Amino acid sequence: MPSPEGGAPLENEYENEYEYDSGRSDRVRPMSFVERIAPLASLLPGARRGERGRTRNVLRQAWDVLSGVPGGKLLFSRLVGRMAPYTGSIHANVLVLRAGYAEVQMADRRGVRNHLDCVHAIALANLAELAGNLALAYSLPDDARFIVSGIEVEYTKKARGTITAVGEPPVPRTAARAQYEVPVVLRDASGDQVVRAVLHTLVGPKPGSPSDRGDVN
Repeated sequence: MPSPEGGAPLENEYENEYEYDSGRSDRVRPMSFVERIAPLASLLPGARRGERGRTRNVLRQAWDVLSGVPGGKLLFSRLVGRMAPYTGSIHANVLVLRAGYAEVQMADRRGVRNHLDCVHAIALANLAELAGNLALAYSLPDDARFIVSGIEVEYTKKARGTITAVGEPPVPRTAARAQYEVPVVLRDASGDQVVRAVLHTLVGPKPGSPSDRGDVN
């Protein structure tokens, strides 16, 4: 696999999980998990806006790399939260991500509750948007981007306990400008539906990509 910036293959960076201790040349110390995966942070959107970002799906590449590493799904979830701080405020964890499907889980804690001692409506909407956006972002062609233009949310039951959101968008085949409806369902630990949501999302070509004809704002 090529490195994020076109240098040595990524796997070569991790062939040796140890590095020499700077204090003693005859000893090595195990490299921490963070040290080993740190270069992968540049795979995520917003890390760099180089030419290659216009012709690859960096979020898909980051998930495909990190999800196979111990602790990688948690790291991916936290990096997504760092890129979008408001989204990160609910501390959700991405469990499954593939074309046309995302499963994201949010723990019940005081920080997401309301005055009625159940999960706040906006925290649930935040979770729904995250699941729908991740599922669509993973599914996009390499030269496409998207933005949410609207959201419909229906609260069908008071939400308490761990909430799991499943987003199942259509899979765009091209970067052509089009609107997509992204359905998301949230369920509690017993499997009962607590929220139905639909994201209205505009897809179009990335600026500067081969498919960009300058007609997307």
